[in-house]
Amino acid sequence: MFTIFVGIALIAFTVFAIISPELHGLAWKEDVIHFLKGFLPVLSSFLGIIAIFIGSADIKDKREAKRAELEIEKSEKEQK
Repeated sequence: MFTIFVGIALIAFTVFAIISPELHGLAWKEDVIHFLKGFLPVLSSFLGIIAIFIGSADIKDKREAKRAELEIEKSEKEQK
């Protein structure tokens, strides 16, 4: 419950920071846009690295599952 309130407060601050000073905001719109322009390449490279790690772990898991399945089939054949 507390985290929901924190999330709402952070979103409210973001909106307050971006709106114009006529509406008693901070008028950080240009600063936010500059930050996003600079941060997007870093974010995309970070997400790309994470995707590579997840993909390699998924391939590894599939290989291990296939090996386990083959071992089960082999042990069942040996028992018969």
